[in-house]
Amino acid sequence: MKTQLNRQKGKESKSLIMQFSHKNRLTISKTLLLLLLLLPLCLFSYFFFFSSNSDLQPLFNDSSCNPTKTALNSSLQQKEDLRIFIGILTVPHLHERRHLLRLVYALQVRSLATVKVDVRFVFCRTMNEEQMIFLKLEIMQHNDIIILDCSENLNDGKTYTYFSSLPSMLGEEDNSRPYDYVVKTDDDAYFRLDNLAKFLKDKPRKDLYYGMELGCVGAQIACGANNTFMAGFGYVLSWDLVEWIAKSEIARNNKIGLEDVMLGKWLNEANKGKNRYNGFPNQFYDYKGDSPDDYFRHELVDNTVAVHKLKTNLHWARTLNYFNVTHGLKPSKLNNNILIR
Repeated sequence: MKTQLNRQKGKESKSLIMQFSHKNRLTISKTLLLLLLLLPLCLFSYFFFFSSNSDLQPLFNDSSCNPTKTALNSSLQQKEDLRIFIGILTVPHLHERRHLLRLVYALQVRSLATVKVDVRFVFCRTMNEEQMIFLKLEIMQHNDIIILDCSENLNDGKTYTYFSSLPSMLGEEDNSRPYDYVVKTDDDAYFRLDNLAKFLKDKPRKDLYYGMELGCVGAQIACGANNTFMAGFGYVLSWDLVEWIAKSEIARNNKIGLEDVMLGKWLNEANKGKNRYNGFPNQFYDYKGDSPDDYFRHELVDNTVAVHKLKTNLHWARTLNYFNVTHGLKPSKLNNNILIR
């Protein structure tokens, strides 16, 4: 009798254990399922928060695709011995060109070591409903757009507004320089960042003006004692000159006119930009393509800092091919290695 009771109790205990184990597995399964459902939402919230709320974060930070240290992140953690800000003055409707430029500069930024380069696209506030919505999407994704308080224009003060706005936008609380140099360029110009950095590394960090030097006589305007200016497709100013423009009455009262000539005039009249470097003809020049050579236009060369007049996608493709920009493309079954040459 006792034996039967013990057997019955054993069966009941075993049944209870199995029920408990089954319930436990169901609870664990539900918990795992809940975690798996919440994980994508947490990751999305994390990346959306940091991408949309960080002010002037580095333009090309691909940590959202790769949680490990990227080449860019690693370089920024090292001591930065050169900091460059590049503003590309463009217009809202050129979405395709901005996409290309993001790719072009992203690949270069990742290869730099102790040089910090931030790139921004610069517009005035004038835009239609379509452009406004599309720009909002770009800002949410890339956070690389500056919208100035001006009406869109070429020679009616946009360049002045760009430079004069930067100190208040980028300036540090302790009045230290956020950048050593500021570049103004256009969307049909291509800067080779490694060559730009090599040139600037041993140059003065004050009173510097660098680009393709032209004469004011050719522009049929008097622009001060020096009588030269840098072509508007791309030039470099040291940060102190940017701060000076923001405060200068000379600049404020002479902002209407050919933008590159007017900037040269400001500096010449104030005896500024004494560390002046002419990058023409082998560092700054115009794209030749199928056109004949002329004074500003010639074949691409290896020590290029900036090449201008890349008006079509074919111009860009041939230029990028010359500089071996896609040289690091790795073989893949996905493209049948058709692109690898």
